[in-house]
Amino acid sequence: MRNNKFYKLSMVAVFALFLAACQSSTDDMGDGSDSGMGDDDNGSMNGDNGDSMGRGNANGMDDMDGLSAAEMRDRDEALTTTVFYFDFDRSDLSAEAREALVYHANRLMENSSLRYRIEGHADERGTREYNLALGERRGQAIERYLQVQGVSSNQLEVISYGEEQPIDPGTSDAAHARNRRVEIQ
Repeated sequence: MRNNKFYKLSMVAVFALFLAACQSSTDDMGDGSDSGMGDDDNGSMNGDNGDSMGRGNANGMDDMDGLSAAEMRDRDEALTTTVFYFDFDRSDLSAEAREALVYHANRLMENSSLRYRIEGHADERGTREYNLALGERRGQAIERYLQVQGVSSNQLEVISYGEEQPIDPGTSDAAHARNRRVEIQ
């Protein structure tokens, strides 16, 4: 009999602790006004759904209003990034390039009449044919990344110039690095 009373008392105590834990977590969260969360944390994941900019969120505000000055500066800086550099004989995108391309993808998805010409370039090393193919692969890497983000393929055009349009005619490593690029026009 004593074990039965102990069991019931412990179950009541566990249930009371459970209720107390649930109560404190909802009180801590409140209505979100004191949580320090920005307006973007209301389920409008900027950059993930392509619908974020220029549309109202749960508070009836434009998501642009919810961006901090630093976030707006980062977005503007990313949108002004139109030249993407590559390592020697490589066509894979750097983390910085992918980050900037997310903003470009959002811009393209917001404006379906906007078109990008993606121009691939290579340095002078290698044959003309190889460099044309390498410039094409670099441009296609950016095109594929934008399409994965939700951009329509009819908004993108890839052209390769290979080694034909160097930005730096020098033969140093620094000159070669500047010529291994993709430009968005």
